[in-house]
Amino acid sequence: MTMKDFEGSSKEHLRAFVERIERLEEEKKAIADDIREVFAEAKTMGFDIKAVRQILSIRKKEPHVREEEEAVLNTYLIALGMLPEFED
Repeated sequence: MTMKDFEGSSKEHLRAFVERIERLEEEKKAIADDIREVFAEAKTMGFDIKAVRQILSIRKKEPHVREEEEAVLNTYLIALGMLPEFED
């Protein structure tokens, strides 16, 4: 594409898209900073941040997906002798 290809409203649309993306990137950075502050606050209250992150990850999943993942993990742990086998 050449400058000739960008006439009138195309230039304005492009500029508007770029400016919107820039604003959103700024908002995203501000939100990321806020999230870091909340994690820091939770840590000062004595919470294990690694566990909190894991809980957040689990909560994002659909219940059936989480249950399937847990079943596979437990099967592997039992196979490796890391969990007792369950008898019916």
